[in-house]
Formats: sequence, C-alpha cells, structure tokens
Amino acid sequence: MRGRWILVVAVLVASALAAALWKRPELGRLVDRRTARERYVDGLRSAGLGETALVRDWLAAADDALRNPAGATLPLETDVRHSPAAPKAYGYRLRLQRGRLLRVELTVSGTAPAMVFIELFPADESVSIAPVAVSDGVEPRLAHETERDGEYILRIQPELLRGGEMRIGQRTTASMTFPVSGRTSAAVKSFFLDPRDNNRRQHHGIDIFAPRDTPIVAAADGVVTLVGTSELGGNIVWVWDAARGQSHYYAHMSRQAVTAGTRVGAGEVLGYVGNTGNAKSTPPHLHFGIYSRGEGPVNPLPFVKE
Repeated sequence: MRGRWILVVAVLVASALAAALWKRPELGRLVDRRTARERYVDGLRSAGLGETALVRDWLAAADDALRNPAGATLPLETDVRHSPAAPKAYGYRLRLQRGRLLRVELTVSGTAPAMVFIELFPADESVSIAPVAVSDGVEPRLAHETERDGEYILRIQPELLRGGEMRIGQRTTASMTFPVSGRTSAAVKSFFLDPRDNNRRQHHGIDIFAPRDTPIVAAADGVVTLVGTSELGGNIVWVWDAARGQSHYYAHMSRQAVTAGTRVGAGEVLGYVGNTGNAKSTPPHLHFGIYSRGEGPVNPLPFVKE
C-alpha cells in the first residue's frame, strides 16, 4: 500500500511539473520543442516511473488507440467515462478534406483539473510518426486546418490517475470566410472541375450567384497582387495568401474596390458581384478560384463551405 501511495504522489508531481512547463512556454523553450504529451512522458521517466505497470499500461493504451481506432463520421459528440485506476486512450479514424478546419472540444469533469492530450495523426503512417496537430494539454481543445485529403487518426488521452466523465465533440468548419457577403454555400451553382466549352476545359473554381453589386469580400488575409481586366474574368482581383502559399482569384466583378499592393483582412470588401468577361450571358455571380503554389488549381469549396 505504501508503495502505491509513493507511485501516486510521484505521478502527480510529474504531472504538475509538465503542466507548469507548458503554461510557461518560455521555460519550455529553454529545453526543447517537445509536445505537451512528450514532456509529460519524459517527466514520468525522469521520475523513475517509466517501467512501472501503471505507466506501461498508459503507454500501451495510447498505442492501441492508434492501431485500433473507432470509425467516426463528423460531426460527432460522444460521452465517455474513465477510471483513475485504468489508463485509457480514445482513438477515432476520420476522413478529412483539404481546407476544412477540424475542431475538437472536450468538456471534462472529475475530482480535480486534469491534462488531456489531443493529437492528430495521418492514418497511412506507422504509430511512430509525428502528429500533424497537438493540443497544449491544458486547454481541452484542438483546431487544425487540413492540408491534404485523407484519413487521419485522432487520439485523446487523459493523464494518469485522473478519472471522471468527458464529452468529446468533433466537427469540421470552413477555414476561410465565405467570399460573397450574406451568402452561403447554397449559392454555389457551378463547381470545381465542371466541364466547360464542350469539354474542352474544366472549371477551376466555384461560381457563387448573388444580386448585382453584392459585396465580394476577401476569403483570407493577404496582399492584393493584381487588379485588372481579362477576356475570361472581366474585372478581376488576385490576392496572395502567404500563410497558405495560395493565390485567390476573384472574377466577373461589376467593379473593384481595392488597389494592387493593398493588405487586406478576411472579410474586407474587394469589389462587387457582376457578370463581366465571359459571364455576360449569365446572371451576376462571383467566380472564386484558389491556386496553390507549385500545384495549381485546388477545390475552393471545402475551404469556404460552412
């Protein structure tokens, strides 16, 4: 019994140290850039607890969550209960689209505040691969913009010796602002890769229909690189999104409202809906395209669909 109490105290001390380091990032930077979970595990090992049965079971539960995740369709909300005496981790296999913002939010209840580690892994790699996104272990949430289509594994693990109930909420949302003011994805009537000109070319964007002169807004922060006219696009604006390495293309405007070199924030007005260029025979709409550096056109809809 005395040995177990010593183990409990040591684990709690290691947990407190890990939490303190993560809440004080300037301290963590003096050591390295480990994740919250890596700091926690190393703290347990430094305390001489790495080979105890309890810690081995906790690590094994984490591995099992990656190897045998439950299939999940988003949005998802799940209630789970975990015992302090039985280490547990929860794994979920998710199908995510590029441009979607994954949001994971936990509601944790228990006898005392606890760290919960949230990590997102690519499903097509081994369990030793580094996660593509992690929580800080203190705040019970994670937000991550997906950079490529594919399957991912979400792992959620409470720290040792903390029991209670936990509600796990998972969903995806748009990662960008919808580019036509007051409209939603229901206004999209023409889609990425739709055929054009009797199948001679493909549509490299989406068409968002709205009344003439409805404001067109920046989908993301960026710098206006070109304001001009073209045969196909009519009145156009290009915005460079450095954070994503993308150029955003806004076409068929009735008129533009910015100048080249202007820095804009998401939601700022760039121009107004029209049907200039090769859209003269169609109702007013915005053609919105995304071009990724080194890749070319990508589907804009997942980025802006609510």
